[in-house]
Amino acid sequence: MNDFREFNGLNKVPQHVAIIMDGNGRWAKTQGKDRLYGHTHGVESVRETVKSSVDLGIKYLTLYAFSTENWLRPKEEVDGLMELLVSAISEEIKALHESGVRFKTIGDITKLPPSCVDSLQEAVDFTSKNEAITLILALNYSSQEEILHAAQQIISEINQGVLQEKDLTKELFSRYLYTDGIPDPELIIRTSGEHRLSNFMLWQAAYAELHFTPVFWPEFRKKHLVAAIEDFQHRQRRFGKTSEQIVV
Repeated sequence: MNDFREFNGLNKVPQHVAIIMDGNGRWAKTQGKDRLYGHTHGVESVRETVKSSVDLGIKYLTLYAFSTENWLRPKEEVDGLMELLVSAISEEIKALHESGVRFKTIGDITKLPPSCVDSLQEAVDFTSKNEAITLILALNYSSQEEILHAAQQIISEINQGVLQEKDLTKELFSRYLYTDGIPDPELIIRTSGEHRLSNFMLWQAAYAELHFTPVFWPEFRKKHLVAAIEDFQHRQRRFGKTSEQIVV
């Protein structure tokens, strides 16, 4: 099924969907397993969500995979996550490439283990010419750090005379973020029933529609993505205007 309109009467599909993949550990606990068991099963949800996004015509899919705060978790869990990341990329990259997926990352990946950095860069290079969808993994990502880093770069360039203060606009500022060249998400989904952004895309989420589902990430499937998009389609996105000003 390649067209969302085939199973829904509406055709307003968001160009960019971002997902905070939450609940792996709690789901694993319900199964009587350790947290890494949940992360491992979350890979299947990633696989199906990417495929479903291609089918639905979504052009950008960002998955919040590892935050800067996640380093505070138990070492065995972090080490297992890094190993899982490398193995998942190795196992999935050929299929992603054949599906036309272009792979990118946001965040400071230089802090990841060398094996992860190498695998990520290989995937980015291998899929760089694909156009069906751009899959963006947020790894060692902090939105606050991203904004701070952008501000520091701009201040440095002003001090060097490369920029002038009068040149600074919202559009220019956005070019210094990790997401330069990527449209802001129109829909942000968070799984597991939590209702917060957790330091994710704070600048880019200014006018995003938020959808919260109680479903744990390892259980997230196409029907849940469709439900989130149906919710999005029934929202009126006014961007500061009145309802009467919106042209349907």
